[in-house]
Amino acid sequence: MIGNTMLNSLLRRIMIPAMALMLAGGLSASWADSDSNGYVEPSSSHPETARLIARLLAHQHFGGLSIDDELSERVLDTYLDVLDPERYYFTQDDVEEFRNHRHDLDDMLMEGDIDLAYRIYDRLKRRAVERAEFAHDVLDGGIDFDTDQTLELNRYEEDWVADEEALDRLWRQRIKNDALTMLLGGEDEEQTMEMLRSRYTNVADNMKRSDSEEIFENYMGAWSRAFDPHTNYLSPRNSEEFDIQMQLSLEGIGAMLRTRRDFTEIMELVPGGPADQSGELSPGDRIIGVADEDEDMVDVVGWRLQDVVDRIRGPKESTVRLRIMPGDDSDSAPRTVTLERNEIALEEQAAQKEIREVERDDGTHRIGVITIPTFYTDFAAAQAGDDDYRSTTRDVRRLLDELKDEGVDGLIIDLRGNSGGSLQEAVDMSGLFMPGGPVVQIRRSDGQTEIMRDQDGETVYDGPLAVMVDRQSASASEIFAGAMQDYGRGIVLGEQTFGKGTVQTMVDLSRFSNDPTAETGRLKMTIAKFYRVTGSSTQKKGIIPDIGFPSAFDDDELGESASDNPLPWDEIEAVDFTRIDELGNLLPLLKERHDHRVADHQAYKAWLDELGQIREARNRTEVSLNRSVREQEREERNEARLRKANEHREIQGLDPLESIDELEREDGPDTLLDVSSEILADFYLLKHEPQTAKRWGLSSNDD
Repeated sequence: MIGNTMLNSLLRRIMIPAMALMLAGGLSASWADSDSNGYVEPSSSHPETARLIARLLAHQHFGGLSIDDELSERVLDTYLDVLDPERYYFTQDDVEEFRNHRHDLDDMLMEGDIDLAYRIYDRLKRRAVERAEFAHDVLDGGIDFDTDQTLELNRYEEDWVADEEALDRLWRQRIKNDALTMLLGGEDEEQTMEMLRSRYTNVADNMKRSDSEEIFENYMGAWSRAFDPHTNYLSPRNSEEFDIQMQLSLEGIGAMLRTRRDFTEIMELVPGGPADQSGELSPGDRIIGVADEDEDMVDVVGWRLQDVVDRIRGPKESTVRLRIMPGDDSDSAPRTVTLERNEIALEEQAAQKEIREVERDDGTHRIGVITIPTFYTDFAAAQAGDDDYRSTTRDVRRLLDELKDEGVDGLIIDLRGNSGGSLQEAVDMSGLFMPGGPVVQIRRSDGQTEIMRDQDGETVYDGPLAVMVDRQSASASEIFAGAMQDYGRGIVLGEQTFGKGTVQTMVDLSRFSNDPTAETGRLKMTIAKFYRVTGSSTQKKGIIPDIGFPSAFDDDELGESASDNPLPWDEIEAVDFTRIDELGNLLPLLKERHDHRVADHQAYKAWLDELGQIREARNRTEVSLNRSVREQEREERNEARLRKANEHREIQGLDPLESIDELEREDGPDTLLDVSSEILADFYLLKHEPQTAKRWGLSSNDD
């Protein structure tokens, strides 16, 4: 069984692109009347594989769901969402026709009958060809941008339109918006019209090229994700991709990608990778063009994800150029980013330290900061018997010794953006800050519970401690932060964490096949859940900070609770453990002093203003289709963003930026780390300066 969160994190990172491949590859179909493009049928191995997946899900998945009519209905909705996420192809008539079979899918699956999925897919393929032809007609007739029309960009929750006439109206708006986006991004009108013709043709052509394996992966992915968002089916092709990623043998740019509305979107940057180190790319950015070395830029909008990935990859130390459209503003001018392909070196993902200074009445306090991008370990070196193999715990122990020698008064462990990694490393690193004891509980689908403990009983650092987290801190990060909070060992600062409290294993389906040479793919399946020592699950709720900071994301936008079909939060029996300290009486005072301080903290207020602008831009789902209105709105937004960013930089003593392009490339000051250092300085004084504690309203025995 695969039972560590490093593997789970890799699975999650890989499977998101795999699921996105389904979005790109799962867009076509005619019903029973297949068109001239040819009707794709299931392969001879697919019925047996479908029955096997059904049995495994029904009997081994942690959620214990039954394959029945209720689940069948959920699967159909999921499958339609995968194929037509923004409701640009199917009509209500199509969907109602499909839903006549919504209670048949469960019985059909158990019998190995998956033909319905292929018929739905074929209908979508025919619709895509029709839409491409319609788009060409619209472009040939010219586009009028003097209009009061608007377009809803986020159509994921919209109903399918009533009929073909309504679909035509929707597509006219979509085409107008796509054209405006390109024109405002700097393309001339002739280029824009030609590139759009190519894009819509690419979408239809990609759908026509989809093979039986892709359709099967789409459909079985809908079944598996109906159980929970981290369960999924990997085709033989994507199983091979998973192995490549696990071996870290493939050179690339270090970015996890997905397809979203015909765009290839950056979902996550791998710490230490070329994309991360460039400082020019961010999650949400869209790759609209790719060029190898000095070749001409190729527009990749409408391409299948795997085709884009293949074009980005290349030999180590070779160069790739990416044409990037910022994700937070569809009207921003695209920019070109040049990256050197390389392997992701462990050294570049390793924990790093710095020291921040905080002024107080009694002098300067030195706050150590250790930033951990991921919980890593060099498995190969460890298994080879190398006594000096790298790991998070070993590196953090070394950094702690250095910081103690440098005389720090407190320590911040920065886990912002840390999506997990090795579960064992999270447990072992917890042991650096506590004298042994249980760290996390794992309950399996059979009801058995395993307790993972810190065994050595050695505390390397016992001074004031804070853990910084954000909405992207997940899995192993949540286990470490939760342990520090439960033991009273430190205070947790930041945002509510992601809430991934489940464990997955990878099942090689060929082990169950009658033909051992058959390529049947794998099933990634949730088989356990994490629980804190208190018995509380980390699932969905994650870790609630002791002192919270405002977030750019709402709960329904990012995190486990924003996923489809997440397993519920629950509790089990607590394990025996001894709290190291009782911090509850200190937290209200620390929060009160923090609130009082940031009320007049100019940098923090500037950061809040920037945060508000980010939220406003992301929540802007309706756009004008009038060119002059759109241009004015873009200019006003860019001016406001640049003005707020420069106000923030001025407070920090940084030079102002000249343009919005510089802002896209520049990392701003880390105000939240500054604020957290202030909180930890207060914590130090309360714990180690009795007179200060008394002056602040606490008697010496309160702490």
